[in-house]
Amino acid sequence: MSAILLIDDDPAVRQVMSDMLRLEGHDVTLAENGKVAAECVKAARFDLVITDLIMPEKEGLETIAEFRRNFAEIPIIAISGGGRLGPNDYLETARFIGANATLAKPFARTELINTVESLLA
Repeated sequence: MSAILLIDDDPAVRQVMSDMLRLEGHDVTLAENGKVAAECVKAARFDLVITDLIMPEKEGLETIAEFRRNFAEIPIIAISGGGRLGPNDYLETARFIGANATLAKPFARTELINTVESLLA
C-alpha cells in the first residue's frame, strides 16, 4: 500500500479519483489546493503526489516546484483539463518543472492506475 497525496480543487474529482486509488489498495490523503497540501506534508510522508494544475490559493505549477525543492524523490503526476488554453500547454510546463507524468482530463481509470503503478514500481 502506498501513501498518495491527491490535490484537486473539485470535490467530485477528488472523490472519484480517491475511490479509484483506494480500490487499488492505496492510502489517499486529500487536499483542495497547494496550500493545504503543504500542511499535509508536514504531518505525513507520501510515496506519490497527484496534483491538478489550475486551482485557487496555490496552483499546481507552484506546488510542483515546491515539491521538487523540498521532496525531490517523490514522484508527481500533474493532471489538468486546461482551462481556457486547453491542457497541453499546462501539462508540458508541468513536465518541464518536474512532474514525472501528466494526464489530460478527462482520463480513463486504467490510464490513472497504470500511471500510478508505473511511478511506484
